[in-house]
Amino acid sequence: MSAVAAPKVVKKGPKTAKKGKKTSTKKFTIDCTPAVEQEIFDTAGFEKYLHDHVKVAGKTNNLAGKVTITRDGSKINVSAEGTFSKRYLKYLSKRYLKKKNVRDFLHVVASNATTYQLRFFKLDSAEDAE
Repeated sequence: MSAVAAPKVVKKGPKTAKKGKKTSTKKFTIDCTPAVEQEIFDTAGFEKYLHDHVKVAGKTNNLAGKVTITRDGSKINVSAEGTFSKRYLKYLSKRYLKKKNVRDFLHVVASNATTYQLRFFKLDSAEDAE
């Protein structure tokens, strides 16, 4: 006689409707104050560059109300609904600096959780003494 095991029946609970995800608004700031004071950086051009190069859903020029980019003096404010990476802003900032040939003088530093700042590279004081 062969013992045949009966298949196990697993009871599943009642299916629940999936709740929609809440879209959170993320706000980021890029502070360009030191570069603007030295007159080597144009915030209006940088704002236009971000408008033209930020990708939403894999397409450029497709901000579609999900991403807003505003300029406040020497600061650029970016507000985004849904998923948006702060690291992506750093990438675009570095690309813009390279395009304008000021990447040798400026670098992008995170000053807090939602803010990047353009700063000058620090030169060694030993070079000044010679």
